[in-house]
Amino acid sequence: LFEGAQGSMLDIDHGTYPFVPSSNTVAGYATAGAGVGPHRLNYVLGITKAYCTRVGAGPFPTELLDEEGERIRQRGGEFGAVTGRPRRCGWFDAVIMRHSVRINGLTALAINKIDTLSGMGPLKVCTAYRKSDGTILRDFPATIEELAECSPVYEELDGFDGDLSGCRSFDELPESCKKYIAELERLCECPITMVGVGPSREQNLE
Repeated sequence: LFEGAQGSMLDIDHGTYPFVPSSNTVAGYATAGAGVGPHRLNYVLGITKAYCTRVGAGPFPTELLDEEGERIRQRGGEFGAVTGRPRRCGWFDAVIMRHSVRINGLTALAINKIDTLSGMGPLKVCTAYRKSDGTILRDFPATIEELAECSPVYEELDGFDGDLSGCRSFDELPESCKKYIAELERLCECPITMVGVGPSREQNLE
C-alpha cells in the first residue's frame, strides 16, 4: 500500500507550476520512489474533498472570497495543522478532478468532508471554464497563463440538511446528498466508492 503526499495540482510536471514544490505528487511516482515496477499497481484511489482548498499562492478558479468561503473554512476546520494559516476555499472543481483522474490513472474516488456542506443551501460545482474571449474549456488548460484568464462555469445543485456524522451507510444519506455525489461521479468520469462524513474510520461510507 503506497500513500502519496500533497495534491495532484502540486505536481512539478502536471500541476500549476511555478506554484508547486520540487517533486512529483501524482500516483505514478509512487512506483519510482518505492522501486516497484508500474505494472504492479492495480488500484489507484484518489482522495478529495467535497469542495476545493488551496494553501498559499497560485490559481484557484472556484475560490470563494466571501461569507460562503469563510463558512466552509470554519465548518471544515480549514487551517494549517502546524501554522494555523487559513486555507483558501471554494466550490468543487470537476475540471481539475477530471484532469487528476487522467494524470493519476484513478480507479476510484473517495469524497471526504461532505458533511461540511450540509445546511449551506444550493451547492455549486464547476463543470467547465470560460476564457476571457468567451471560449468554453471542458479540459484543464495547458498553461498557467491560460488558466489565469479562466472563470468557472457552474452547475447549481440542491443542497442537503441535517447532521450526517451519524450515518453509517450510503443509504442513510439524504436523497439530495446522494444526487450530489452521483453528479460528481458523472462529472469526474470516475466511480466514487467511498464518502466521508467525519474523521473516524466508522464515518467512511462505502
